[in-house]
Amino acid sequence: MELKGNLISVREDARVLDATLRDGGLVNDFFFTDEFVRSLYAANTAAGVDYMEFGYKASKALFDREKFGKWKFCDDEDIRAIVGENEDGPKISVMADVGRCDYQQDIHPAAESPIDMVRVATYIDTIPEAIAMIEDAAKKGYEVTCNIMAISNCQESDLKIALNMLAQSPISTMYIVDSFGSLYPEEIRRLVDVYDGIMGPAGIKLGIHAHNNQQCAFANTIEALSVGVSYLDATAMGMGRGAGNCSLENLLGFLKNPRYKLDPMLRFIEEHMLPLKESGLKWGYDLHYMLTGLTDQHPRTAIAAIKNGDTHYSDYYQMLLD
Repeated sequence: MELKGNLISVREDARVLDATLRDGGLVNDFFFTDEFVRSLYAANTAAGVDYMEFGYKASKALFDREKFGKWKFCDDEDIRAIVGENEDGPKISVMADVGRCDYQQDIHPAAESPIDMVRVATYIDTIPEAIAMIEDAAKKGYEVTCNIMAISNCQESDLKIALNMLAQSPISTMYIVDSFGSLYPEEIRRLVDVYDGIMGPAGIKLGIHAHNNQQCAFANTIEALSVGVSYLDATAMGMGRGAGNCSLENLLGFLKNPRYKLDPMLRFIEEHMLPLKESGLKWGYDLHYMLTGLTDQHPRTAIAAIKNGDTHYSDYYQMLLD
C-alpha cells in the first residue's frame, strides 16, 4: 500500500472511536458507574473523539441482567440518560454480536434512538447472518460497520470470499481485527492491501481494532493509518479484555489534527481510570498474554492463569505449544 501522509501531516478522514466501555466492560462485566460514564463522555467530547462505543446490544434472553451491568445491553433510555440529545458530543456506537443479539426487537429505528452507529461483529462462518443484521440496521437508518473476528486463524481464501460478500452489503466501514494480538505491522500492511482491494472499489472505508498481547496494538494502529485506514479504535489506558487495546491517550497524542486534545483524557485517567486499577481490576500486558499472542491463540487460558496467580511461564508456554 502507498503511504498516506507522514508523521507530521493531518489525515482529515481519520476518525477515532473510544471503545473503553465496550472492550473495557469485558474486564468488569460492564459494571461502570453513571459518574464514570458521564465523565468519559465529557472527556471524549472535550478531546474531540469522533465516536464513543457504549457497549453491546446483548440478548436479554441469553444473558442474565443480574450478572452484568447495563452497558452489556445498551438500552436507549440508559444511553439517553447520559448523553441527552448529544448535540455536541461524539457519535454513539454499540456492538451487536452475531448469535448474541436480538437485533430485530432490541435495535430500534435510528430516528427513535440516541445511537448513531451499529457495529456488527462476526466470525468467518457466520457471514450470512451478519449480512442480515447489517441490512436490518441499515434499513433502520444507522451507520453500519462490520468486524470479522479472529482473522489470524482464517484461510485467506475464505477471508476474501467473506469480504466480497460484505462488499455487497450496506456497510460504510470494514474493520481489520487483531483479536488475539498476534499480528505485526508488516502483516497489518498486507491485510490493508487485501481488504482495500475488495472494499475500496465499493466505496467502503477501513477501520482497525487491535489488541496488545505483544505490545503491538499502537504500532499496528498507526501502521494501518499510514496506509489508508480511517477508523481507529482505542480505549482509555488500553482497558480491554486480557492484554487490552491500543491506548486512547497514546493515539490522541500521536494524531496531529488540532481537533484532538490530549489533556481532557489525561485528566479523566487521573480521576477515574487509576481508581479502577487500584480497586483490583486487571488488564494490560502480561507474559501469559504475550505467549497466547505469539502462538495465535485465544487468551482465555491466559486470563484463567493470571486469575489463579500462576507464574510458571515455561510450563504454560509448553501447554500452548501442545
